[in-house]
Amino acid sequence: MKNIIVIGGGPAGMFAALTAAEKGHSVTLLEKNEKLGKKLYITGKGRCNITNAGDMDNLFANVMTNRKFLYSAFYAYDNFRVIDFFETHGVKTKTERGNRVFPVSDHSSDVINALSRALKKAGVEIHLHTKVTKLLSEGNHISGVLLEDKQMLYADAIILATGGFSYQSTGSTGDGYTFAKDLGHKITDIEPSLVPFTTVEDYVTKMQGLALKNVRVSIKREKKVLFEDFGEMLFTHFGVSGPLMLSASSRVGKELKKQALSMTIDLKPALTAEQLDQRLLRDFDENKNKQFKNALNGLLPSKMLPIFLELSGIDLEKKVNEVTKEERNQLIQLLKAFPVTLDGLRDFNEAIITRGGISVKEVNPSTMESKIISGLYFAGEVLDLDAMTGGYNLQIAWSTGYLAGDSIE
Repeated sequence: MKNIIVIGGGPAGMFAALTAAEKGHSVTLLEKNEKLGKKLYITGKGRCNITNAGDMDNLFANVMTNRKFLYSAFYAYDNFRVIDFFETHGVKTKTERGNRVFPVSDHSSDVINALSRALKKAGVEIHLHTKVTKLLSEGNHISGVLLEDKQMLYADAIILATGGFSYQSTGSTGDGYTFAKDLGHKITDIEPSLVPFTTVEDYVTKMQGLALKNVRVSIKREKKVLFEDFGEMLFTHFGVSGPLMLSASSRVGKELKKQALSMTIDLKPALTAEQLDQRLLRDFDENKNKQFKNALNGLLPSKMLPIFLELSGIDLEKKVNEVTKEERNQLIQLLKAFPVTLDGLRDFNEAIITRGGISVKEVNPSTMESKIISGLYFAGEVLDLDAMTGGYNLQIAWSTGYLAGDSIE
């Protein structure tokens, strides 16, 4: 039996502590917040997208950085083991669009409560309001931690699961990077990921609060398509957000550092241009004595309509029966490729995750142990690992947490 300290009470830290305790070790979990899983409470808009129920190829395909590093972790504790864990610990799950797995209750608190009960049952000693300021080592072996109150706690092994640099109000303030760097680890450049975009056009902010469902977006650098997908998005006071945009940020964030990118929104992806033309002809026929500006009410959300009409370039006072075929084609083009220019990303306070972190080149992928300091293990977002939205980042947390806790003999 070893004396183990886990730093960080998020998903990776809780899973690591639980796994190590169930192996018979004496485990102390240190969390600087007033409760465990503070960031977990707000994931998935408070619903907690536990994992993704896709196959293993799908899991790897949705990891954006260092996917090969996760081979051992994902196979050691895959997504179906995660689902089974929560089901057997009283959290019934459901699978939604895109294989996203949620608690049936839609309450992230159920996930945290299940983990808290399991930790208590396994005998993990939990210390809240406890801030670590430094990791202690002797030679190239970890030996303990120094707390903010100057108290020293000694350990045979330490699992560092302090999270990244995003949603700093939840305590993710990059402490783990400092601890690891002080012991000789390289920290790769960190930047916000799964984060909303800022945009150029004034008309975007005029649509603040408008959510679009079932649209297809395409983001390009000149003629090259960098991202294309279907889903839901939201117009905000600064630009665009929503699941589709957060996923896009993971793919095109680096490109945005070089130049602004053009995005088009297909507002009617289920209809071809020909079908849209037939729809417009029907609408125009029903409203043939109306002015053009009053003839499209059934086609678009009311918040978007004035902007759409303005961008169409068609005389708003024109009678519908005077709209030409060329002008109809302009409308169809706008419906299939509504233009928005992306010019930046929001900051870490709005990022779901952090891209970058402790270099995985200095971590053993089979055990999560440091190659520099023996007895020091890592789990979760503190590592240079990130994935798309859809439950993949939490899967990284569960898998790496489990492997770190299970690898300490």
